[in-house]
Amino acid sequence: MRLSVIGAGYVGLVSGACFAELGHSVLCIDNNPAKIDAIRSGQMPIYEPGLDALVARNVAAGRLTFATGIDAAISDSAAVFIAVGTPSRFDGRAELTFVHAAVEACAPFLKAGAVVVNKSTVPIGTGDRVEEILATVRPELAVSVASNPEFLREGAAISDFMEPDRIVVGVEDDNARAVAEAIYAPLTAKGAPLLFTRRRTSEMIKYAANSFLATKLGFINEIADLCEHVGADVAEVAVGIGLDSRIGRKFLNAGPGFGGSCFPKDALALLNTANDVGAQMPILERVIHANDLRKRNIGRKILKALGGSVRGATIGVLGLAFKPETDDMREAPSIDIVASLDYWGAAIRAYDPAAMEQAKPKLPASVVYCDDPYACAEGADAIAIVTEWNEFRTLDLARLKAVMRRPVIVDMRNVLSAAEVEAQGFQYDSVGRPGREA
Repeated sequence: MRLSVIGAGYVGLVSGACFAELGHSVLCIDNNPAKIDAIRSGQMPIYEPGLDALVARNVAAGRLTFATGIDAAISDSAAVFIAVGTPSRFDGRAELTFVHAAVEACAPFLKAGAVVVNKSTVPIGTGDRVEEILATVRPELAVSVASNPEFLREGAAISDFMEPDRIVVGVEDDNARAVAEAIYAPLTAKGAPLLFTRRRTSEMIKYAANSFLATKLGFINEIADLCEHVGADVAEVAVGIGLDSRIGRKFLNAGPGFGGSCFPKDALALLNTANDVGAQMPILERVIHANDLRKRNIGRKILKALGGSVRGATIGVLGLAFKPETDDMREAPSIDIVASLDYWGAAIRAYDPAAMEQAKPKLPASVVYCDDPYACAEGADAIAIVTEWNEFRTLDLARLKAVMRRPVIVDMRNVLSAAEVEAQGFQYDSVGRPGREA
């Protein structure tokens, strides 16, 4: 099938490349010429493992092309996917300006029977507004509007698309359903579940899923705090409760709080939707508030490890992105942690395998960026592990200790073995595990 994707950001570029991999002919459109030129030359605008090879393979096969404007080139598309940004406004609601603009721009070129598909994360009822825009611009045209939320984890987006837990499509007519079935036939043929709902239900599923996962993370972080007070081990607690099939093991890793482009934004947008219609969501409200507090306060672990003050101390921060295998700094816990350390008078050295360039505009100008973990640890009074990149799990502890001024590690992701770290003579602090000082 011929498909168009408007937006070559994280969702749009990954989805477009994966649709092409399924055998469809895909036109990916973005209004940023520099971004499109970079993609055409093989430079991806985001860090996502395997994406550059996937794009190159499908460009070479002629299934994936790029453009910088919405024009008649989309007129033969069976479906046009809207995959533009919906950032939070100042009041926490989703900004839909880009969605509306994309719909208005594509409307003059749509063919009869085409399906406009919202893949952007949008508030419940946005599909209705898209229908209104299309009816205003092209009142004579019979088109369908669908909702097809994405469930892509940064760092594992390609496998999530090609081997999904489920595909959710919200439709209001048989035409939209038939087109969606044809688009996803290569995946459903391999057993991928395709769930059809009404459009508003599909929009709700996306927000409900992310808000529930955020709630799991918020809960296990509170359990971690309690574990530290009573001498229990949150990692073992997570295994013990995660083996219950009603709970599940995923999203039970304690840490410095959740961040990224989805959980904070989507939870807040859902809460605002509830407020707008007079519904109460006290659990979600508490999750959002608790996560904000956690990101602001987790840096105090470093204060405690250094005796209550970091003024004049050098702190090495390992990991800046909100999670491993991405360069995304949106709502990353490292932002609050580094800001606190800077405010308390520490000198900060930092290293991240992918996110340092993206971090620079968000962190204090005084931060020194390093080429590897050991350069980051040079002369440090403490090392804080903030993102669980795999390379931090296999650090050469003897080498690390040799370059540090004081052997202190604050592991905010529990990536290291306490026994191994302490055997090397480190003072070690982690999250939700019994404290044992060397």
